[in-house]
Amino acid sequence: MKKTIIILGSGFSSLAASCYLAKAGYSATIFEKNTTIGGRARQLKKDGFTFDIGPTWYWMPDVFERFFSDFGKKPSDYYTLEKLNPAYSVYFGKNDFITIEDTLDKISKAFEKEEPGSSVKLKSFIANAKSNYDIAIKDLVYNPGVSPLELVTPETIKKLNQFFSNIKKDVNKAFKNKRLAQILEFPVLFLGAKPSDTPSFYNFMNYADFGLGTFHPQKGMYQVILALKSLAEELGVTIQTENPVDEIIVSNGKASGIISKGKTYTADIIVSGADYHHTETLLDEPYRQYSENYWNKKTFAPSSLLFYVGFNKKIENVDHHTLFFDVDFDVHAKAIYDNPEWPEKPLFYASFPSKTDTSTAPEGKEAGIFLIPLAPSLHDTPELRETYFNKIINRLEDLTSQSVKDHIIFKESFCINDFINDYNSYKGNAYGMANTLLQTAFLRPKLKSKKVNNLYFTGQLTVPGPGVPPSLISGKLVADLVIKHH
Repeated sequence: MKKTIIILGSGFSSLAASCYLAKAGYSATIFEKNTTIGGRARQLKKDGFTFDIGPTWYWMPDVFERFFSDFGKKPSDYYTLEKLNPAYSVYFGKNDFITIEDTLDKISKAFEKEEPGSSVKLKSFIANAKSNYDIAIKDLVYNPGVSPLELVTPETIKKLNQFFSNIKKDVNKAFKNKRLAQILEFPVLFLGAKPSDTPSFYNFMNYADFGLGTFHPQKGMYQVILALKSLAEELGVTIQTENPVDEIIVSNGKASGIISKGKTYTADIIVSGADYHHTETLLDEPYRQYSENYWNKKTFAPSSLLFYVGFNKKIENVDHHTLFFDVDFDVHAKAIYDNPEWPEKPLFYASFPSKTDTSTAPEGKEAGIFLIPLAPSLHDTPELRETYFNKIINRLEDLTSQSVKDHIIFKESFCINDFINDYNSYKGNAYGMANTLLQTAFLRPKLKSKKVNNLYFTGQLTVPGPGVPPSLISGKLVADLVIKHH
């Protein structure tokens, strides 16, 4: 008889794991607490507008291709990708911005214009980043984080010094121009730590950015979730929404089922793609691997204050992805990582998907998504959200020389309290646990429980780390471990 598996949550990692496990012959059922699937990658539809609530950047297309090819499929079987040009633009002051286009040659020209001689350095920097990408994304990240020896290969030994230097140091050594340095430090923010705390080896994110480029799935990132759902269901996975898990049952040291809405469901194996810390609270204390003290000491990726805004006109002088770096990056970073507080002058990011995709807003209107990175566990109130919305909208108007405030049809917000309520997110973090040196690979929370047999974890708090491509990989890693042990 087929072994039964219950999977908690329906984000990228849970859906990916369910596909691999179903393909291997297990009977898999997903339990999702919310009314719709997708975890942090859900969707908001309102008045003819469509917003991705969570991730809006489609990077590392090769990871998605590798995932679908494991099932004899291609991303294009499910959704249409468009490479963005420009990939994004970065504002540094009023009508003062640098545009990052869709090829390294074009980006090099933009760098050269900003700092003569920098294009040569950029090409060398990206060549090193590509070499790291080839090692990391094609090989290292597909290891389950069980042993330190996974990191020891002939290739990584040559790059050992890159684990002990950091991105900020490397970038500032090569580029004297502060604006260019900030653009090169930006991709690391996806890994959830300050550039000064992120090992140099992680510069492979710069290759993902400048080498591979930025894409947009038509109709938004939610199409990728729907693709995973279609694939999972084709393979026989059952998905149950509005089914929060209240307890994980342990019998004789083994996970044997769950309780959801007062009803008991038995299973041979439990895999949780829900928040790792939260999942452990579903167990009696002796079965938890990590103490509250353990979690409290870890460096968490930021939370976010997000706004989803419908405008009754087209917004000018912005691209699909636009970063606003007109304030001090280091001061904002301190407010996230060093002394957690609401930043006085926040950097922010804006996405206008309707610049590329007409399905996301009615004709002549614009959909805007705004994000301010914040320290997790800050006090979150409607008044603070409103204050910060006004801060960034005033700056948007000033920097791009236009009036937008009077053209808002509606706005919705999402912040720390929502991350906790909707996703049981530890301290309301948005991206999981940061990839610092002491939180890399085997030093992250384990995929397999050390205290409860047949209990496994996947997602951004375990290996390989934060982000959409790593979450897909995490789903594969946990499925491989289950298959190996059962």
